[in-house]
Amino acid sequence: MSEDKKSASRKTKQKEEIFRVIQDAKGPLSVKEIHDLSKLSLKNIGIATVYRTVNHLLESEKIHEIKLPGESSRFETSHLEHHHHFHCTECDRVFDVEVCPFPIENLPKGFRVDSHEILLYGVCSECNKIQK
Repeated sequence: MSEDKKSASRKTKQKEEIFRVIQDAKGPLSVKEIHDLSKLSLKNIGIATVYRTVNHLLESEKIHEIKLPGESSRFETSHLEHHHHFHCTECDRVFDVEVCPFPIENLPKGFRVDSHEILLYGVCSECNKIQK
């Protein structure tokens, strides 16, 4: 096994903390958000460590990437059931939306859906309280 693969597969407190942060999130997180939240427990964790760990978690399929138009990628655990996302235009956070409002059975005859993603934009409840 090459040295790079050994170090990627080795368990460290940094890797465990980064994965915990992603698992505990209420929605997909950017690398910056993962870094900021990881620093609460591990003061000296570097952004490069977060990037390397996110790449390793993607390769091992423990997390997957959420691509938002015009935004940096976000990441969430792979075990989640089908869901959609809400992007707050005030605080820039992204939240999971558990319901799927799209009635697949209403597609035109002969169409087959392989996957879909609905992204809602607006103001989250926390930011909405501030505006009132």
